[in-house]
Amino acid sequence: MYRKLLIAIDPEDDVEGQRALKAGTELLAAGGEMHLASVYDPGGGGFFPHVTEAAPEDKEAKVRESLDLIARKYLPHPLNATLHVVAGTPSEKLVALAGQLCVDLIVLVSRGASGRWPLRRATVEYVTVNAPCAVLVLPVVDKPEADGESVAHSNNES
Repeated sequence: MYRKLLIAIDPEDDVEGQRALKAGTELLAAGGEMHLASVYDPGGGGFFPHVTEAAPEDKEAKVRESLDLIARKYLPHPLNATLHVVAGTPSEKLVALAGQLCVDLIVLVSRGASGRWPLRRATVEYVTVNAPCAVLVLPVVDKPEADGESVAHSNNES
């Protein structure tokens, strides 16, 4: 059992959040501290100053709101967690936060190199190599195919 956990959560992936919180809850020692972290890209117009994006404060507020909703939905009562929303590069910010908080374990969900986040593999690799503590990487869970798709595939094979 671990006394201080840092769980990295993508606030746009409810299933990932639920899975990471379930694993973290099972590993947390009685009376332990749970910290949830999301790292966002503050963005900006860059080379295209005419392109307007949400202000960094607005992005932070949106990420914090999503992270809070995931915590309220999936943390069993009476557990509480401290939320951390940080701007920057996910891998570096997670390692720095783990060191700052003196956590015993970082929990991540890996998506590999597929999906919307092709750099996720690099993030997981960086964290596992540079973290000042143990790292638990939960593998991606394939979502089941819709019944219609399964039937269509089996009919084509006959």
